Amino acid sequence: MGIRKMLAMIMVISLMMAVAVGCASNAKESGSAADPAPANTGGEPAEGTKLDPVTLKIVMPGDRPADMDLIIKEAEKRMADTLNVKLDIVFVPFSDLAQKTQVMLASGENVDLIFDAPWLHMEQMVSAGYYEPLEDLLAKYGQDAVKVRSQQMFDANKFQGQIYALPLGNTHLAGRTYVVRKDLREKYGLPPIKTYDDLIKFAYKVKENEKDVIPLLAYGQPGQKDVSWGAFRAFTEYDPQFLRSDALGQSLVLYYKNNDGKVYNLFDQMEPRIWSWIEEARKLYQDGLIHPDILALKDIDSVINSGKVAVAVYNEFGVPSSLGSAVAQNVPGAELEAVTFIKMEKGQNITNFKQANFQAIPKVSKNKERAMMFLNWTAQKENYDLLAYGIEGTHYETVGEDQYKQIGSNYSYFPYAWIWNPTMDRLNAGFDEDTLKHYEFNKNADNLTSSILTGFSFDPGPVMNEISLYNAVEDKYYNALFDGVLDPTEQWNKLKSEGEGYAKKIQVELQKQIDAFLAKK
Repeated sequence: MGIRKMLAMIMVISLMMAVAVGCASNAKESGSAADPAPANTGGEPAEGTKLDPVTLKIVMPGDRPADMDLIIKEAEKRMADTLNVKLDIVFVPFSDLAQKTQVMLASGENVDLIFDAPWLHMEQMVSAGYYEPLEDLLAKYGQDAVKVRSQQMFDANKFQGQIYALPLGNTHLAGRTYVVRKDLREKYGLPPIKTYDDLIKFAYKVKENEKDVIPLLAYGQPGQKDVSWGAFRAFTEYDPQFLRSDALGQSLVLYYKNNDGKVYNLFDQMEPRIWSWIEEARKLYQDGLIHPDILALKDIDSVINSGKVAVAVYNEFGVPSSLGSAVAQNVPGAELEAVTFIKMEKGQNITNFKQANFQAIPKVSKNKERAMMFLNWTAQKENYDLLAYGIEGTHYETVGEDQYKQIGSNYSYFPYAWIWNPTMDRLNAGFDEDTLKHYEFNKNADNLTSSILTGFSFDPGPVMNEISLYNAVEDKYYNALFDGVLDPTEQWNKLKSEGEGYAKKIQVELQKQIDAFLAKK
């Protein structure tokens, strides 16, 4: 879709959402503000009771696994005599996720469960009144879904004071990793990578010696701004820590730092360190290290799977089994290793304990109770294992009580998209010792520094139109800027010229709400 058409669509959607905002307050009043707690009513039909058949339409991010239909068939078989649910699972590529899911919700398309996230448009969709408050549904039908998540998880992941979506996560701090071709590093006699400078040194060595291998790979689509090469640096840098704002989830243009409760704006004053990341990305691109077609690539995993990439950014700790096995199959002798620069020192990492992913029930759903029953069903161990890892013996093997080993690549790990929870989740038995330590370390909330904004929820309603217009502007320039594809000064000046006014209004409103929140603490 061309930029003009995309802008036009976004503006139409913005108008539709602005109208919906007027109705949002009434929608919010229909839900209870109480914390979710087990109730006496059962989350599933009584034994031997079979409900009327229902088909749940579930919208998820990413690409459909090859054996998805096998998993659905088995899940439906297990539910046949109780929940009696059929699953219509629709996958939307990450590159199209923000636009397509926004259109679905704004148009009132019938959907029963949908993935959303603060880095996507969670706050905007809540403010527009598109999502059902979940407190009552959780109390009546979601006792197991509540039990596998801590109260802290619910308390920190409310929106405008209510639970509008089920938080998905297995730690309190998201992992950020560089996936590295270990075999190539060892081929050149380089020691294990400990610093970012080591990483870049390795990339240049690959450039010199491996003509068919892309040294560096990041993401270049508008919905993937936080994993562009330069912007990814903010996840693993300290003194200060730059944290994304609650208003522009993937952007560094508005940001927090130093845990001081202030909203900073790069248009007001450019941070020298952030600018250095932008300039370095430009140099790496011009030197031929960053993938030359990075802005056109939609399926990054397939590029990594080819084995023709030396270093790629990845939003988790460790090397996922699907990538490791695919690379080894496509390039005999190839091996991936995980490199992260996130510190494992108590108090070093600031977090607001918010999860990055959520599962919501849209207002338009005609099957809200059954959708919650299904989410509750997924919180039972054998069902979680099925949907998270596939069919035992075909797609995975259990290792001990809390680990697994993936078999093949026909059903890749993706519980983060719909059922993730810290109680049921298994760790990859193939993870290296350091990765396992990172997971264990970040499951303990006491190891992290609580953000001054923990519990804060931004209401985008007053600046909904500005957010939509600003995002449309930023989508044109951000990835080209942080992936080094075009001249930094020229791109920045264009972004500032077109987006500064919108960003300032958003900043002022966000700061106003933060100040009100902090005044009540």
